[in-house]
Amino acid sequence: MSGRRLNSPLQGFGQLWQRTFRICLGGVPLTPQRVIQVWKEKLPELMPPNNRFYPSLSGVKPGEVVLINAELPVLVLGGMPVSTGVLVLYADDLQFTVMTPEGHPEAGFNTFSAFDENGIVFAQIQSLARTNDPIYEIGYSLFNFAKDHEAIWRHVLQSLAGQFGVTDTVTIERTLVDSKRQWSKVGNVWQNAVIRTVLNQPVRLWRRFFGTEKR
Repeated sequence: MSGRRLNSPLQGFGQLWQRTFRICLGGVPLTPQRVIQVWKEKLPELMPPNNRFYPSLSGVKPGEVVLINAELPVLVLGGMPVSTGVLVLYADDLQFTVMTPEGHPEAGFNTFSAFDENGIVFAQIQSLARTNDPIYEIGYSLFNFAKDHEAIWRHVLQSLAGQFGVTDTVTIERTLVDSKRQWSKVGNVWQNAVIRTVLNQPVRLWRRFFGTEKR
């Protein structure tokens, strides 16, 4: 993420959506603080195999970067690799919030939290984001990549619940905050992380083959 600017929802291209993912952690003695502690510690293990998160050695703390190696579905081509990351904006005992950089599939925020409601603990992920550029918007709108993205957070919450021996269904609430596409942000395509990752692969292979890349 070196040299990349952060990308708020105002700087993205596509429609602005708020999505709230929630799972009940009832039936076991838990506090929201304990849930967040485990969430931070186990974050890489909670992700699906094709979307790996790598927090820094300092962990999930404000100002730290979480690197991401992922695959986006591309029809018959299979997974398209993308290397990106997010910046931890805020973190305390009850929640942490990350923000995407330019080039990321989405421009926006994700807040991971836990709370007690009438004596029952819930874990929640709330996303406020829009696709970053027209290429990502086509994938989300025409090829339903949004479902694949939602499946990631569903997997995370179910994996988190599994850490406490809980099995439950993840609920999803979707709210279209802004239906407009921001055509002034079409130029974001030049920072597209998928394109940059793919174009960089031959360079990395060349350097590795000829021993010029540090291992």
